[in-house]
Amino acid sequence: MEADVVEVDAVLFDLDGTLVRSDAVVERCWRRWAAGVGLDPETFLDRVHGRIGRDVMAELLPGRPAAQNVADDDEMLRWECADTDGVAALPGARDLLASLDDARRAIVTACTAELASVRLAAAGLDRPRIMVTADDVAVGKPAPDGYLAAARRLGVPPARCLVVEDAGAGVAAGRAAGMSVVGVGDRLGPHAAAPAHAWVPSLLALTLDAGPDGLRIALTTA
Repeated sequence: MEADVVEVDAVLFDLDGTLVRSDAVVERCWRRWAAGVGLDPETFLDRVHGRIGRDVMAELLPGRPAAQNVADDDEMLRWECADTDGVAALPGARDLLASLDDARRAIVTACTAELASVRLAAAGLDRPRIMVTADDVAVGKPAPDGYLAAARRLGVPPARCLVVEDAGAGVAAGRAAGMSVVGVGDRLGPHAAAPAHAWVPSLLALTLDAGPDGLRIALTTA
């Protein structure tokens, strides 16, 4: 990736923390779950963003039956679908999505399809035609499966995709998929351990020029 410009054929967006502000809901639900299993949420909240719930639970409680993690994850998803307090589009998200047609954009999220739809609606954002959710992959981020699935559905080679992510697990997933990755927002920052190819403070720092031969994306990092 060039320092200030990247040329690709498609942009693959994470959802929570990238397009939609939902941290408060996510953390409320994880705190509720932690109280029920006797864990201190402050010891793991930094690990939950951008990841499938059952995967995090398996790490936190390694001796626990997988079926119990699945059941707890299903219950947490019901909590999250019912809680949209504070959910909103992040600055620049609406215009950025609108500047891309469905052949050049996708969302790849740890949410289920239902939860992703709830959050997009709450934020007033349109759902792209291609959306890869937790329902579509056996292994979530930081595994590359979701991003590779989105590239296949779009018919775009991974090397011609740009991933836009706010969390370390997503950055790792995009890189493992062989894609260029732009980190966005305070969770990563320009000096985060997760090595995005570039970092911008918000989506407002991304400028797209869509031409017949692809997308030229300028990054304003200052």
